[in-house]
Amino acid sequence: MTQYKKHFTLTEARATLPKLRRKLLRILDLIADVRNFQEKEGLGQTVVLRGNGKGPLLTGVAPKKEEAQRLIEEIAADGIQIKDLEKGLVDFPHFLEGDTEHEVFLCWHLGEDTIEFWHEIEEGFSGRVKI
Repeated sequence: MTQYKKHFTLTEARATLPKLRRKLLRILDLIADVRNFQEKEGLGQTVVLRGNGKGPLLTGVAPKKEEAQRLIEEIAADGIQIKDLEKGLVDFPHFLEGDTEHEVFLCWHLGEDTIEFWHEIEEGFSGRVKI
């Protein structure tokens, strides 16, 4: 039985990258704006929490926080796993070599041109293997 509802082929995952890159960069800009607003207003610091299945959760109060949270939830709704929001690290559930019994993650982060690595679900980033 698989852990994730949606799985991506390598081609499908790579096709999401232009839009995903734009969303992640926008989220990071919004988080910076939120943090600046909160610091200026003396409202404390925004913290990125692990989340509840809809992607990471942002704490704090600021005008642009809701837009950032909406974009995070859109990415999660597409079936993409945000692993480290600050680094733009994401995983795509994938069946290795089409084997529906071998579920892995295709791994990508901001700064990489395309998806070139995968890893076992339990391994994480440190277990990345070149495709």
